[in-house]
Amino acid sequence: MNLLFLCKRFPQGRDLLTRPYGRFFHLARELAGRGHQVRLALLSYRGLRSEETSFSGISWSSDDLWPRGPLPYLRRLEAIAKGSTPDWVVGVSDTYFGILARRLARRFGARYAVDAYDDFEAYIPWAKPLHLAWRNALAGAELVTAAGPQLADLLEKRSERQVRVLPMAADPDFQVLDRGACRTKLDLPQDRRLIGHVGAFDHQRGCKVVLDAFDEVRSTHPEVSLVLSGRQSLALHRPPYIYGLGYIADELMPALVNSLDVACVALANNAFGRSSYPVKLCEAVACRIPAVASATAPTRWMLQQDERFLAAIGDPSAMAQRMLENLGRGRFDYGTPASWIEVGASFESMLSA
Repeated sequence: MNLLFLCKRFPQGRDLLTRPYGRFFHLARELAGRGHQVRLALLSYRGLRSEETSFSGISWSSDDLWPRGPLPYLRRLEAIAKGSTPDWVVGVSDTYFGILARRLARRFGARYAVDAYDDFEAYIPWAKPLHLAWRNALAGAELVTAAGPQLADLLEKRSERQVRVLPMAADPDFQVLDRGACRTKLDLPQDRRLIGHVGAFDHQRGCKVVLDAFDEVRSTHPEVSLVLSGRQSLALHRPPYIYGLGYIADELMPALVNSLDVACVALANNAFGRSSYPVKLCEAVACRIPAVASATAPTRWMLQQDERFLAAIGDPSAMAQRMLENLGRGRFDYGTPASWIEVGASFESMLSA
C-alpha cells in the first residue's frame, strides 16, 4: 500500500522530526517496516522552514503555517498527493488532519482513515463549526480508529459509524532497568522509597490530588519521598520529601519510571480526563512498576479493572491508600503489554480489510 500520513509536527509539545515517538510515529514506522510505501507530512505553527528528509523507512516533509497562512500548505499537500498517488490518506493527531485527510482523499480518489487518541472536541469545546467538519470527516472515512473502547463509543455516537480500537503502547525504550543505576543517573536517593507522578506535573489536569495523597502518606511514613517532573515541579522541590526534577530529557524518561517504587497517573473528572488513555500508564506497565491511577473508564480498561491499581477520581485518601498498598509490592508482572509492533500489525490488517 501507498500511505500518506498527515500529522502536526509538535503533538504534545514534542518535535516529531527530531524526537519521533508514540502512535504519531510508530504507526507509520511499523507499516513502512512491513514493506509499505509511507510518507509523513507534518505541519507546524512556529515559523519554521520547510524540510524534506528520510529515515526509519519513511519519507518526511514538514511545512509551517506562518507567515504565509494555510493556502501554501494546502497546495503543498495537494502536490504531494498528486505526485505520490496514495492508496490511503491517514489523518492523525488532531481534528484538522482528519478534515484534511477527507479533502485530499476526495480530490485524488484515495481512501482515507482517521485516528483519534483523545476526545479532540474537548480541547476547544466552543469551536462548533470545526467539530461539525470533524464529525463529517469521521462519518465519511473508510476506517476510524480510537485509542480505547470508551473513546470509540463516543465517536460512534457522534458520527453514526463503526470505530475500531487501536490501543496505546509504550515506546521500545521503556523496559525493566536496574533501579539503583537509574536513581544514580537522576541523582535520586538510594535509601528512600519513591512515589512518582509520571508525566509533567500540571495542577490543571488533576495532579494536585497526588500532592494531597502524598501528605497523608508522609504523615505515617516519613521515609517515603515524592518525585515530580516538568517545569512546574521545580517550585515544589523540597528534598528529602519532594524531588522536583524539572524538565527531563526524553532519553532519561525510562530511567525516571524505573527509579520509582510506585508510579501515579492522576486525571481530572472532565471531558478530557474521561477520554484520555495516558501513555505514561503504558510506560509504567512496560517497566513493571506498580501504578496508582485515577479510576476513569479508560484507565480501568487499560488496567483490566484491577482495583489494586485504581483510586477514586479526585480522592486523596483513596489514592494514599493505594500508594501505601503498592509500596511493598515490588516489580509487578501485568502480563505482556501491547507493543507498537502488534498495534502496527493490527492497523495494517484494518487497512487491508
